[in-house]
Amino acid sequence: MRPSKRGHLLRAASQLILREGASRFTLDAVAREADVSKGGLLYHFPSKHTLIEALVQGMVSAFDTLLENADQRDGRAGSFTRAYLRASEQDDSGALSAGVAAAVAQNPAQLEPLREAYTRWQARLESDGIDRVDATIVRLATDGLWVAELLELPPLGPDLRRAVLDRLAELGGETP
Repeated sequence: MRPSKRGHLLRAASQLILREGASRFTLDAVAREADVSKGGLLYHFPSKHTLIEALVQGMVSAFDTLLENADQRDGRAGSFTRAYLRASEQDDSGALSAGVAAAVAQNPAQLEPLREAYTRWQARLESDGIDRVDATIVRLATDGLWVAELLELPPLGPDLRRAVLDRLAELGGETP
């Protein structure tokens, strides 16, 4: 598979899900969104199942990359917790959410790669050198913000959102 075509198809699927919702996610709709024939889409993704798997795996990989870029490993306790918070803040496009939305709507069993990633991330948080409860609160609150934005629940104002993230950073060991 050519990475550029595969990436184009995944971006089109993500955009479609984010704009129209997972209930309107069909292979025909993705092909139209990507401006390719359905056969062209099926060449790269033989089924809706394989397309959703790729979206979920892409989300995990993208978040792992954000974590790596944010993890400064400064030797201070809580460095991974702070990296998790920074990585979560960086996904303001919603693109990482599309795979989850599709998987939940179509077949929740396809979230297994995400479950495995969360197991790995949680283990790192719990051994990050700060109170494991504080590290877990940072993760759960950050994830709660992400889910609220994914579901388009009434948003926090920018000042309150920033204050919440700053407080989470303090829990993660960042000095004010």
